[in-house]
Amino acid sequence: MKFKLEITECLQKVIEVEAKTKEEAYNKVSKMYRDGEIVLDSNDFIDKEIDFFEDN
Repeated sequence: MKFKLEITECLQKVIEVEAKTKEEAYNKVSKMYRDGEIVLDSNDFIDKEIDFFEDN
C-alpha cells in the first residue's frame, strides 16, 4: 500500500525595527521579508506536523 503524508514546518524569528506605529513596523518587516533581507532557516525551526494527505 502507498500512503501520502504532508509535512508542515513552522519557522519563527523575532525582528526589531524602529517605527512610529505598529502598522509602519509591520509594513517594514513585510517588505524586508519580501526583498530577501530576512531569511528564516533551520535555526528558526520551532515545530512540525505530519498528517495524512487525502486527495479530493
